[in-house]
Amino acid sequence: MIERVLAGTPSPSPEERGRDLFGAHCATCHGQGGVGSDRGPSLKGVGAANADYQLSTGRMPIPRPDVRPERHPPAFTEADIAALTSYIAALGPGPAIPRVGPGDVRLGRELYLATCASCHSGAQSGGTLAHGLAAPPLLHSTPTQIAEAVRIGPGAMPAFPPSVLGDAELDSIASYLTTTRHQLDHGGNPLGGIGPVAEGAVALLVGLGLLLLFIRLIGKRAP
Repeated sequence: MIERVLAGTPSPSPEERGRDLFGAHCATCHGQGGVGSDRGPSLKGVGAANADYQLSTGRMPIPRPDVRPERHPPAFTEADIAALTSYIAALGPGPAIPRVGPGDVRLGRELYLATCASCHSGAQSGGTLAHGLAAPPLLHSTPTQIAEAVRIGPGAMPAFPPSVLGDAELDSIASYLTTTRHQLDHGGNPLGGIGPVAEGAVALLVGLGLLLLFIRLIGKRAP
């Protein structure tokens, strides 16, 4: 009898599931109903794009209010992220999750170098900004996350509305970033993306280290 009752119980909607998750994991800082508190800002009107970006990049939740949000593996499953995003989006009107399509890679390169590279670097590796801030690397960002960041302006980044950067231009930037990061490094070994370090310099340092180790071993064996 109990099994029949449970089988007939309707599953909660994504928004209801999101409300439960929000109460368990987010309300401590953002307040019940997302009204905000002295530990976190209000989430009314931040929109689905902001919620999905913060959750899918693992920037939220953070353990303490004084911790700077940085990219981490997501704390929630894709289904729970979708549920939380649905709930937060219902708190008030805000930017929706952008739909990213194929773009012009050449145009994307021009736009990225003119608009984004000064902070995120031409190699997408991020960079240091003033006042102790930093622009994060983009090497692991998905096209949707790139578009969300452009539209919402997280952290120190300014937001670029469609009136400033059109949807087709945004598609082109996302296409450029996600296409070029997988290209082969024809100039040699990328060395883990540590920057413009010549392979010869690395080989020299490794060789000198091995030589010093060899000399030390010989010295210990000498009578």
